[in-house]
Amino acid sequence: MSRREQYERLGEPQKRGQTTEAIVTAELLARDVSVLEPAYDNEPYDLVIEVDGEFHRVQVKTAYDGKRDGTVEFRTRSVRTKSEGYEREGYEGKIDYFAALNVGEEDIYLVSIEEAGATTVTIRYEPAANNNRANVNWYAEFRLDTVLGRLRSR
Repeated sequence: MSRREQYERLGEPQKRGQTTEAIVTAELLARDVSVLEPAYDNEPYDLVIEVDGEFHRVQVKTAYDGKRDGTVEFRTRSVRTKSEGYEREGYEGKIDYFAALNVGEEDIYLVSIEEAGATTVTIRYEPAANNNRANVNWYAEFRLDTVLGRLRSR
């Protein structure tokens, strides 16, 4: 059974989110990155990672197929259900990175808050049909190992 099929069987978004956090945590630990978790679930970040003595707040997201072929997307705003409707809030000043698990490609991306869009991030892992290369977030630039390598070489 593929990871995508496993996620579909989970059903509830909360279970999918918890699964994504566990997978991202395991992949960070496997790369010798210290991972800290907040004691409470109401922080804007899910994890804090330590890389070469520096701490970074990380919000974990599940990325799904994008609107265009060869892309994945994840939301960069939190959505909470309130009695008067939905409340949407950004993460600016509250986190340093998004860690997004691409369920279909089984890849993890680390995107800084400065590089993230206001509502979504789209990452391309295949060339566009129209061969557009301008303003494209290529997966190779944001893969977990690539970004960790940059953080370690500072």
